[in-house]
Amino acid sequence: MIKTNYHTHTTYCDGVNTAEEMIQAAIEKRFSILGFSSHSIYPFASDWHIAPRETEAYTEEIRSLAEKYRSKITVLCGFEADYIPGLSVPSKKQYEKFRPDYLIGSVHYLVTEKGNFTVDESAEGVKNGVDVFFKGNARKAVCEYFYAQREMLLHGDFEIWGHPDLFRKRNGILKLFNESESWYRSELKATARAAKKAGVIAEINTGAISRGAMDDVYPSQEFLRLLAEQNVPVTVSSDAHNAESLDCAFERAYSSAKKAGYTETAYLDEACTIRFQKL
Repeated sequence: MIKTNYHTHTTYCDGVNTAEEMIQAAIEKRFSILGFSSHSIYPFASDWHIAPRETEAYTEEIRSLAEKYRSKITVLCGFEADYIPGLSVPSKKQYEKFRPDYLIGSVHYLVTEKGNFTVDESAEGVKNGVDVFFKGNARKAVCEYFYAQREMLLHGDFEIWGHPDLFRKRNGILKLFNESESWYRSELKATARAAKKAGVIAEINTGAISRGAMDDVYPSQEFLRLLAEQNVPVTVSSDAHNAESLDCAFERAYSSAKKAGYTETAYLDEACTIRFQKL
């Protein structure tokens, strides 16, 4: 089975290791394809996004390393591009000057008239965001999150859909909402349909496991089942922020895919053509 990972961060954004260190670790772990996906809201940035002034250097270094290690591994250059209404949409046009091999589209922020916060935050930060910007109404916040996902799927232009239900990350601790309630499942169904229409690959992301934030993959088993019903292809990625976690919990992710009804996973080859392989 071809071993791939398209969700990889380095010291260019909030990762621990350099790009070359990540490649060397991937070779040791017998990866066939490694894709880099620096956090980006180009031409803007926060403290955990790549600085716009470093974007060209990032793409040049990844391409240089791809050539250096060509005989051992396929290295691709991409971005994890944030969807922030009114500010950033993950689209090829936005990044065309850097010629990325692919884009991951992700929603991290909830934007309100009073301000914004990221759902990829500590439990305390998420709780504070819900309290301050949604007056403690977690259901409203979650619905707004999935609405943002559907808007990104509608207006974006990207290959891979990153951690589709990221809001779950701290829910095990905070217990802000019940995933079995009908309103929540309705949000999942609507979003799965939007993913099908967008023609993206949904990512089974193991990053919460590697960082000890949640003992599960994204998407949840129920969400994966709904995506399978819509024939939305999936790929497995680790959302690696350090070399050790490059293939964290991959077998668990494959098992979740099989349980949801998947018999194959998708991957992007050297030409970034979508291919499929049996689980």
